[in-house]
Amino acid sequence: MKRGRLPLTALRSFEAAGRLLSFSRAAEELFVSQAAISRQVRELEALVGKTLFDRLHRRVALTEAGRDLLEQLTASFDDISARLRAIMAEPAESLIHVSIEPSFAGALLVPRLNGFRSRHPGTDVVVDADPRVVEFRAGEVDLAIRYSASVDNWPRAQTKHLYDVALTPVLSPELARRIGAPVVPSDLSRYTLLHDTNRDGWAKWFEAGGLGAMTQPRGPIYPDTALALQAARLGHGIALGDGVMEASDLSAGTLVRPFDVVAPCGAYWLVAPNFERLTAPAAAFAGWVLEEFAA
Repeated sequence: MKRGRLPLTALRSFEAAGRLLSFSRAAEELFVSQAAISRQVRELEALVGKTLFDRLHRRVALTEAGRDLLEQLTASFDDISARLRAIMAEPAESLIHVSIEPSFAGALLVPRLNGFRSRHPGTDVVVDADPRVVEFRAGEVDLAIRYSASVDNWPRAQTKHLYDVALTPVLSPELARRIGAPVVPSDLSRYTLLHDTNRDGWAKWFEAGGLGAMTQPRGPIYPDTALALQAARLGHGIALGDGVMEASDLSAGTLVRPFDVVAPCGAYWLVAPNFERLTAPAAAFAGWVLEEFAA
């Protein structure tokens, strides 16, 4: 087909619907009606002479032809977006946008960020502390740092390992003196247990400590690890640290570890759409992050 006849609007509608597997979500992303998405997809199917979607009850699924076309379109649109962004960014491409887990940003990145700026004084970092996974759409983000308990890759992205998370209880020395330092895991029944996001972390640690049969521990739940550790510093209870995130507190003595038992619980990852196609400032930042956590 000649380039002048490429149905670009229909291709864009199909790509969004195929990537999201939803006509309604594609309509939201492209700021059009669901009917418009359906019409564009039908017209594209008529043009190619093949069905691109299987219309199922309340959902759609890609056919083999649809999967083949989507793979090419998503890669092509991403390349076009990256190239346009690079052109539009010149000469101000020294601004790096990084999406980061809030806990990681507050406890690990911000305290180290001056080290990066001293090496690259002409590059500024925009820190987007957001727990939601980004898709690197529309060039809004260059890099991301993500935690996962089990996943080591994300769609249309590449990952590089930062460090493994190993959970262990931490508390303030004042709280240990006031209540009595715990000696065995069962002593934790005297304390308030602090949770981040949910109570899964403590359940895993109890299992690692040989107390898997204990009743699900109660206690306040915080939205991220940084807030749970802050509550622990204030003496509100015992939190789970990951050995890296609370390292400065352990060194300063503001938190102490009563046990050597650790529970493996996922890892942190540096994520990019394509590490080989990063801008020079983004590549420098990625290299610096990997170097910082290699130790």
